[in-house]
Amino acid sequence: MKRTPMTLRGAEALRAELKRLKSEARPNVIRAIAEARGLGDLSENAEYHAAREQQGFIEGRISEIEAKLSNAEIIDTSRMAGTDKVVFGACVELEDQNGSTRVKYQIVGEDEADIRAGRISITSPIARALVGKSEGDIVDVDAPGGVKSYEVVSVHYE
Repeated sequence: MKRTPMTLRGAEALRAELKRLKSEARPNVIRAIAEARGLGDLSENAEYHAAREQQGFIEGRISEIEAKLSNAEIIDTSRMAGTDKVVFGACVELEDQNGSTRVKYQIVGEDEADIRAGRISITSPIARALVGKSEGDIVDVDAPGGVKSYEVVSVHYE
């Protein structure tokens, strides 16, 4: 089975969500189903059907998180200090070759990616282009709007 890379922070976030789902959301929906059952005819009971639908969502999410965690290869990026090449977990600052913009990204697992927070998936075109590069290297990225060139300004690990 293929292992999926994940940062320590990403794994902790999934574990916290799993704990919340199991300790809060699941018991709450079970209570809601019991209360709705007490209201009588289940065939016309909207509260019952809504609670059952919510239960299905919660159980599905619990299974999804457990599967992700069981296949995760958790990488502690703090141990990468001293590495000057871009690898999984790197925080990279890039400057557009025309000098107009600078961006900062951390390369993370697919489930952790959040472009607004500056976290990009290891499978994204820009991350794939960056892997193996060092400070000062020029990177050409195949973007939807055409090829863009960036200079790697800095590489560090948190």
